[in-house]
Amino acid sequence: MPQHSRRVLRGIGLLCALALGATACGGSDDGNSGDKKVGSADIKSALKKGGTVTVWAWEPTLKQVAADFEKKYPKVDIKLVNAGTNNDQYKALSNAISAKKGVPDVAQIEYYALGQYALTKQITDLKAYGAEKLADSYSPGPWNSVKSGDGGGVYGLPMDSGPMALFYNKKVFDKYKIAVPTTWDEYVEAARKLHKADPKAYITSDVGDAGLTTSLLWQAGSHPYKVNGTKVGIDFTDAGAKKYTDTWQKLIDDKLVSPVTGWTDDWYKGLGDGTIATLPTGAWMPANFASGVKGASGDWRVAPMPQWEKGATASSENGGSSLALPELGKNKELAYAFVEYANSGAGVGTRIKNGAFPATTKDLNSSSFQNTEFPYFGGQKANKIFAESAKNVPTDWQYLPFQVYANSIFNDTVGKAYVSSTKLTAGLKSWQDASAKYGTDQGFTVEK
Repeated sequence: MPQHSRRVLRGIGLLCALALGATACGGSDDGNSGDKKVGSADIKSALKKGGTVTVWAWEPTLKQVAADFEKKYPKVDIKLVNAGTNNDQYKALSNAISAKKGVPDVAQIEYYALGQYALTKQITDLKAYGAEKLADSYSPGPWNSVKSGDGGGVYGLPMDSGPMALFYNKKVFDKYKIAVPTTWDEYVEAARKLHKADPKAYITSDVGDAGLTTSLLWQAGSHPYKVNGTKVGIDFTDAGAKKYTDTWQKLIDDKLVSPVTGWTDDWYKGLGDGTIATLPTGAWMPANFASGVKGASGDWRVAPMPQWEKGATASSENGGSSLALPELGKNKELAYAFVEYANSGAGVGTRIKNGAFPATTKDLNSSSFQNTEFPYFGGQKANKIFAESAKNVPTDWQYLPFQVYANSIFNDTVGKAYVSSTKLTAGLKSWQDASAKYGTDQGFTVEK
């Protein structure tokens, strides 16, 4: 799921002073969480008894999943509510938790935002429901994103994933006899060749995006964030970060990236007319091409991500969400049953048929999934590339427990490298310092 709509949401997941007993902020009175183990018999009994499960989610494929679940379990009513996409929902969820009123039983939470809710114990550890048994069911990137850093808890079940690939305009590449880049050095050379041949054409668009930057750092082997409970480390000076800044700075200095903001009309126009020739992003993108860039059907193809070192195969994630159980929600057994059905059971197939990209290895590896032809991409079996990318996502990436805030200040820090003489390294240092200050102000111990 794209992460292009970011706002400053001070206090999301940080409604209590973190150093002063966060459990009081998100504690539940229903006794269904904590150390209590909930067996399959408890869940079956709950399904037989029935009840209402309120689900806050913006993902459209859940509508059919909810209908199918109700058909299978007639006494259960799934109340699906769109409380807004990502940040709008997080604000509403945090307000409900603070008021201890109107909290949903299930909430869609993106991977980068999940940690802050887990740390403050505002969402339920699903190990009590046996969720850890599903570990091998998911590709490594999404599963790592729903686990706590110490491996102690599972705070959601992966709903989808965004393993990265390089979408490229084959028509443009063929016209200018440009080879599809397999390394980022080759990508820079392709950018130069393209822009020289057509000054109106750019290899990609980028005006500064936290999601893209963190995905590229992840792929480069950088580990800028180290999180252990309320102790966090922030450092953008490791070797992986240097690979990224050295390469991306060339694109910025030589004005080889289009200054067009993503998800705007001009951006869709550029993808359609060939003036934006590639897009490194998550596997959820095909549906957006088909709906937003209809006129370029047949022009585009998918390739593996360029590598930072020749011969490597590393990838990373860009986007993706989980379904979690807010600690103040009711009907925990029913809520978990729905989450497991939607994200691990029959609901996964339903969502795939309606355009979702799975996080489940069984589906990623199935011949029917991998052999699906994409008419938009000239009949290419693009899922093979996406599935291979999912296998090659390093599992040691961590997000900050206040990543939502950190992302919201990205353009005030790193973004300056795109509009001034500020270098990416200086921008990342500014981002590091501002994020560290915020973390300290919120009660975290920020290690230098």
